[in-house]
Amino acid sequence: MNTGTRQSSLSSTAQSRATRSSQQYSAAAGAGTAAARCEPPKATQPKSRVFVAAENRLLQEALARMLTKNGNLEVVGGNSAVPFHAELLFGTQTNILLLASRGKLAEDLPLLRKVRTTTPEVRILLLGMSKDETDFFQCVRAGISGYLLRDASAEEVLEGVRLLQKGEVVCPGALCAVLFRHFERDATSFPSARVQQLLGLTRREQQLVPLIAQGMTNKEIANHFCLSEQTVKNHLYRMKHRVGADNRLGIVQLCRNHGFLP
Repeated sequence: MNTGTRQSSLSSTAQSRATRSSQQYSAAAGAGTAAARCEPPKATQPKSRVFVAAENRLLQEALARMLTKNGNLEVVGGNSAVPFHAELLFGTQTNILLLASRGKLAEDLPLLRKVRTTTPEVRILLLGMSKDETDFFQCVRAGISGYLLRDASAEEVLEGVRLLQKGEVVCPGALCAVLFRHFERDATSFPSARVQQLLGLTRREQQLVPLIAQGMTNKEIANHFCLSEQTVKNHLYRMKHRVGADNRLGIVQLCRNHGFLP
């Protein structure tokens, strides 16, 4: 075989190898592309929008900065210079309201109720001032989803927001026990459909009767049921008029006469 023939043969072999390599690369690339097409896109959890509201500007800005560092949270309303009111939530698409207590229950409760009425989709995490069980329970009744004490750490606040983000609730362990005790009392209390039929007393009003019979004061009854003292007074006023009693002892005596109390 002469030199020209050998060079032609080598050239043909090299070209054949190059062609096969190119085909293999194209097949591998095609398989990779197909696999990429078949792989479902990774779902990304939408950010929760948190409205930060505090009367203290420094606290408000500190809370906003802390939450902003979390990649899955978007802070709105963290730089508002005006006092918070429920209407500020309109149009913000807020998911969670992080609200610092104003320090007075009489101011917190109307605000909480207004938020629940006007923007019921917003979950409220309240940074409270009080460890008082009655205050806490009234806030729960007003519609909060979470409660932390004002001295909670930054980590506890962030974890509280994350729990609400997942649809869960949060409160200190001691106050959580208050809720269990409340429902336990409800399950073992006096209420009877027959009492309501004969005397017209509601379930809650019936629950007050044994405590009145024990000689408990309005304040003691309020603490027992985690109510305000004024709420107990209102109940007693209506009870006296419904059963025709002159005073609280008359209510007890009437229930005894009907065999509802020993």
